[in-house]
Amino acid sequence: MVDKIKVMIVDESAVVRQFVTQALVSDPGIEVIAATSDPILALEKMRLIWPDVLIIDIETPRMDGITFLKKIMAEHPTPVVVCSSLAEQGTQATFKALAAGAVAIITKPKFGLKSFLEDASGDIVQAVLSAAKANVRTLGMTSNRPKLSADAVLSANYTPALKRTTDQVIAIGTSTGGTHALEAVLTRLPATSLGIVIVQHMPAVFTAMFAERLHTLSQIEVREAQNGDQVIPGRALIAPGGKHMMLRRNGTQYIVDVIDGPLVNRHKPSVDVLFRSVAKFAGANALGIIMTGMGDDGARGLKEMHDAGARTIAQDEASCVVFGMPKEAIKLGAVDLTLPLDQIPAAIVSHGANLTKEVQ
Repeated sequence: MVDKIKVMIVDESAVVRQFVTQALVSDPGIEVIAATSDPILALEKMRLIWPDVLIIDIETPRMDGITFLKKIMAEHPTPVVVCSSLAEQGTQATFKALAAGAVAIITKPKFGLKSFLEDASGDIVQAVLSAAKANVRTLGMTSNRPKLSADAVLSANYTPALKRTTDQVIAIGTSTGGTHALEAVLTRLPATSLGIVIVQHMPAVFTAMFAERLHTLSQIEVREAQNGDQVIPGRALIAPGGKHMMLRRNGTQYIVDVIDGPLVNRHKPSVDVLFRSVAKFAGANALGIIMTGMGDDGARGLKEMHDAGARTIAQDEASCVVFGMPKEAIKLGAVDLTLPLDQIPAAIVSHGANLTKEVQ
């Protein structure tokens, strides 16, 4: 007896999940092992049984489909068919999906979805049959490369930074669930807030749009970082997708370097790279915050900040979408304080106020 092709469907629409499942099970060689609404739920199911083929949408809650695709291809290369209304031929979404490792693209219409799914059932089955034969492990994905540390970008050797002053920097690192978490934090900060540098794991292009959205909602200035930008009170700089961002001291100012380089912890930008640079050039003049996210990127960097005299905070498990990065940082002894998300803005404001008293 030939094993069936095990397929998992990830799409927010119950209608899509139902119709695609019906189309696939009509073929005796295909088995749908799960159909779920978002990548986080899918990952939970995949820990129990891994599919031979994934069918995913690009617009999915809690983690976008491109990020999910990259994560899968980095950790466990699997044939992926993208089925999305965004994946029209020649669009950025299509290029991103193919570049990330998708083996087939099916474009859903924005209207007339049910009739399309009925008419396209044969195409969907054929896409899965073809995808199952794809050898995605030969695509040169990051799982076949060593998992690099921040050493690949910035040396860990440094002398202690300046003693504690009022010239402080807030460094924040986050991943899955971080778009919501950052909005919850930045929109509650006063215009006089300390300067902030941020790494949010996110593909290129999206970071500029994300920063622009946060800027319209916040009292502080929020923008995608450019090489040489100053870190000043009332400004938050978000690392561009596909680039590393590092802090450095330039005379009496903090500025950021935005550079290319290898993936660190399979990410670019990497939280570890940012945090190490903050430890190196700000030391005790920094507050480090690690928030919701998968994996361990940022945990070691936060420990370096902590050891350099910085104060450190982790988002608590109850308020995280994924308690991965904060959990790993806590395990390393990198965290001074664990707080729910809604208390982090007040902690940032309090840090600045207390610091002023300390150095007077």
